[in-house]
Amino acid sequence: MIQKAVKEIRKLLLQNKSNFTEEQMNRMYKIINPDNDNYEIYGIRVATIDKIIKTVSDNFDCTYNDAAEIYKELIRSNIEEEKFAGFLFLNRFKKFFTQNTIKLFHDEFLENCHTWSVLDSSCIRVLGPFLAKKGNEELAKQTINDWANSKNSWIKRGSMVLLLKIIMVRKEFDKDYVYNLVEKMLEFSNENYIEKGIGWLLKTCSKYEPELIYEYLIENKYRFTRLILRYASEKLVKEKRAAILKK
Repeated sequence: MIQKAVKEIRKLLLQNKSNFTEEQMNRMYKIINPDNDNYEIYGIRVATIDKIIKTVSDNFDCTYNDAAEIYKELIRSNIEEEKFAGFLFLNRFKKFFTQNTIKLFHDEFLENCHTWSVLDSSCIRVLGPFLAKKGNEELAKQTINDWANSKNSWIKRGSMVLLLKIIMVRKEFDKDYVYNLVEKMLEFSNENYIEKGIGWLLKTCSKYEPELIYEYLIENKYRFTRLILRYASEKLVKEKRAAILKK
């Protein structure tokens, strides 16, 4: 049954593959920027993938364990949309998520994450909402701390994306916890997606405590890279953003 479901998902994805020009395809690869030369992108919208997943899951009587196996089969593909299909399929069983679900994503990311898009979407759409649930506070902290200490750059970035999603759900944050994570990540800010992740995290915080983040950015403007400052100040009022970016 698992292989039949996977086969059906792959068939439907292939049927919905976009017909891009070479120029459009090159632009898409430049944006996604996979770290795998054999990576393939179909160019299918997430909403369409969601519809495919709903169709397949409605036609197959799956358990959570079945869904986990389907996720593993698809996340190990070198096709972007199959990876998306994998975590979207598993997310239909979110009421059965446990700490082991976090470990499942972590372990698969170590070998099978090749783009920021798969990582970020997994954290924003699946793992972040689960960790943001009431009662999961300690699991969330443990996960973020463990991921921040990983040697894998994608998982390091994931620690920040998980935290910013939790902040988005709760609409508040512990400034000391956020600042400590930023300090830990700064050591690796020469890596593009870590650098952007720091900026994104601080930008998210600025939506809820703009004055606090403004003061933090002003205080650290000569320590942070230009890119971090640009990303982090994006939602601040024009005058304050200008002060932060002024050389």
